[in-house]
Amino acid sequence: MAQIPAGSDRSRQLTSKKRGDAWEAAARRWLEDKGLRFIAANVRERGGEIDLIMREGKTTVFVEVRYRRSSQFGGAAASVTHSKQRRLLQAARLWLARHNGSFDTVDCRFDVVAFTGNSDVEWFRDAFNDHS
Repeated sequence: MAQIPAGSDRSRQLTSKKRGDAWEAAARRWLEDKGLRFIAANVRERGGEIDLIMREGKTTVFVEVRYRRSSQFGGAAASVTHSKQRRLLQAARLWLARHNGSFDTVDCRFDVVAFTGNSDVEWFRDAFNDHS
């Protein structure tokens, strides 16, 4: 049986994954405290992954969660590039299609929940859309 190499890169990846999961869980709790209802987490579709899918009233909310230790190179929200936005839009489009919907038939928006260092959470509602 082949063994998986136990290099330092592998343990670092696991740590990064656990850290990302913790920030996503914190964002989920924070959004639930604001009245949003949880639908799904870590939804993988061809071309991208959606961190959280929530519902606010009749609106489906696709949430990107970002964390940065410092704002030296811009805050966490600044890391949601146009390329990342396109991947999120594509993933959401596919998720909606699998649930018999589309951007034309489902009220939805894209939010960013950003954590930078030890500062308070920043919530960017309707941060971008399919017309951006």
